[in-house]
Amino acid sequence: MTTTKRLIVLVALIFAHVALVHARTSVRLDGQWTFERADKPGQWQSITIPHTWNAQDGTTPDYYRGVATYCCRFDAPAKANVSDRTFVRFEGVSQDATVWLNGKRLGRHQGAFTAFCFELTHLLKAHGNELRVEVTNAPDPMIAPLEGDFTIFGGIYRPVSLLVLPVTCFTPLDYASSGVYISQDKVSDSQARLTIKARVDNRQTDGAALSLRTTVIDPHGQHVTTQTQSGATVCNKFLEISQPLAIDRPMLWNGLDNPQRYHFLFELLQQGRVVDTLRVDMGLRYFTVDPDKGFFLNGRSYPLRGVNRHQDRQGMGWAITEHEHDEDMAIIQEIGANCIRLAHYPHSDYFYSLCDRAGMMVWAEIPYIGKGTRSVAFDATTMQQLTELIRQNYNHESIFCWSLFNELGGPDRPHELVDMLNDLAHREDATRMTVAAANNDGRPENDMTDIMAYNTYPGWYWADPGTMRWAIEWKLGKGRAIGISEYGAGASVNQHDQHVSRAPKTDGPWHPEEWQATVHEGTYAQIVAHPAVWGSFVWNMFDFASAGRHEGDTMGINDKGLVTYDRKVRKDAFYFYQANWSKQPMVYITSRRHTHRNEPLTDIKVYSNSPIVSLTVNGQPMAVEKHDLGIFIAHNVSLHSGDNLITATAQRDGVTVTDQCTWTLKTK
Repeated sequence: MTTTKRLIVLVALIFAHVALVHARTSVRLDGQWTFERADKPGQWQSITIPHTWNAQDGTTPDYYRGVATYCCRFDAPAKANVSDRTFVRFEGVSQDATVWLNGKRLGRHQGAFTAFCFELTHLLKAHGNELRVEVTNAPDPMIAPLEGDFTIFGGIYRPVSLLVLPVTCFTPLDYASSGVYISQDKVSDSQARLTIKARVDNRQTDGAALSLRTTVIDPHGQHVTTQTQSGATVCNKFLEISQPLAIDRPMLWNGLDNPQRYHFLFELLQQGRVVDTLRVDMGLRYFTVDPDKGFFLNGRSYPLRGVNRHQDRQGMGWAITEHEHDEDMAIIQEIGANCIRLAHYPHSDYFYSLCDRAGMMVWAEIPYIGKGTRSVAFDATTMQQLTELIRQNYNHESIFCWSLFNELGGPDRPHELVDMLNDLAHREDATRMTVAAANNDGRPENDMTDIMAYNTYPGWYWADPGTMRWAIEWKLGKGRAIGISEYGAGASVNQHDQHVSRAPKTDGPWHPEEWQATVHEGTYAQIVAHPAVWGSFVWNMFDFASAGRHEGDTMGINDKGLVTYDRKVRKDAFYFYQANWSKQPMVYITSRRHTHRNEPLTDIKVYSNSPIVSLTVNGQPMAVEKHDLGIFIAHNVSLHSGDNLITATAQRDGVTVTDQCTWTLKTK
């Protein structure tokens, strides 16, 4: 029997037993919704969830930011009975939502990017329930973000689910988390010391003793241990059972190389009887950041080289499905990145799970951007968003840091709130680092987080690409562990210039693809030359909606992505990073979309992760000069009138790869 089959059988046997006691039920509420915008009264539409009302206007400066109402009619889940409890969980509603069931107010949630959960049990009818949600994405001075270079799409844009749970259960009401937290207190090659904390919502009145039984299965399907912990203490209005656990010689989650995971099966027992069950898959790992040597994963140097990601799609906004998440992850894996900064807000739980399974290190972030409002209310909602981010994503091993802000400025003394956020993050999770992204020096909040990173754009907003060296050395000289959280340049795949030698007008209509590639070549060369830089994140993996932008050849789009908004075209700079990061053999001819030429002499630039590249033009071999970072150039190549077939060939690990394109020379 294979390891996979053995694991499936073992898990199935365990859950077959607990299923006899109680099976948790989750039912998606994704159909049978109606929707009305406040500015269009009476115009109800039938829609499905996920949904945003800005799918079409989100790239326009006057996109709708206002109130809308959603209604869903449903019957109680078939498995719900008098001994069960029912909850509704919203994974993401932008950005202020008030929820009613059958005319009774369940509650309100502020914040566009984190989940929230309400209990329905006391109001639920067997048939004909009406769930009503009033939503607004209007700017609110009490809810971050108050600024940001991206569209704030409105709507119920992530899944909505009904949860049917036993009366005594792992609570879904602890900030909409799973209710179970696996803390990796001290992990090494020899032993993993963990603490399991299970928060229980106990509506029983008989005071029956509770205990937690944990079964651990290793990545190969072998049983590791089963342990039971009794007793409970009151924590945040819930009962909490804390259970220490040790695993000798753990099989570590090793990023891209081997993202293997353990399987934790939790059973909640009441007087020895199983009343609730939960499964969490999680990898065990440890990491450090050295101010001089950079990032280390499981004791070995592991420089973080990756990308930033926004979650929106062309024609869909934020209302994307698992299919789009899968496609984004596949493209990020294709480029060979080993980390992702999920900017500038909490992303979907599904995408964090993809990162776990793929071995991606993750920077997770709250939407405290630009400025805040000096008020108790703004502080409270921002700290709430951080608490929700941490508790809802605590068991994602891919996350190595919690980010507290991005590019703060202004006179509102944000360091006071950042200080509170930093303390909160450490109280909530002592096993991960805090981080932030700044775009200026000399601010007190820059010195508060455990590690730090900077957004800097040499070659685009200032100077030339090579001055990334100065930007890095200036910041490293301050004696802190420093990363580069954003860098890059805009590009249109429809605009080309073979002689561009300086940044175009960045807020103008001309963003040639060739300059973006030049910027990345020059800035990345300086990043890899400084091993103390613990991580670098290209801005951005994909073009994204920014309704206030009027530049490049497409309005309302930030075109700094390595891939177009529709995910159909990988820009030249994408392949530069693939040549440096990917282990899959590749070769790519740049400027391939500049198909119509007016000059007979041209350089031909090729990216490849092979040590040797062969190049022919119309079947004739060309002399190729190898440069650093996978760059190959044939200088002063003569094109003849009409079509010219360019062919590049390379070999890696015994595999031959070829790329071709055709350029047409127009003669007078």
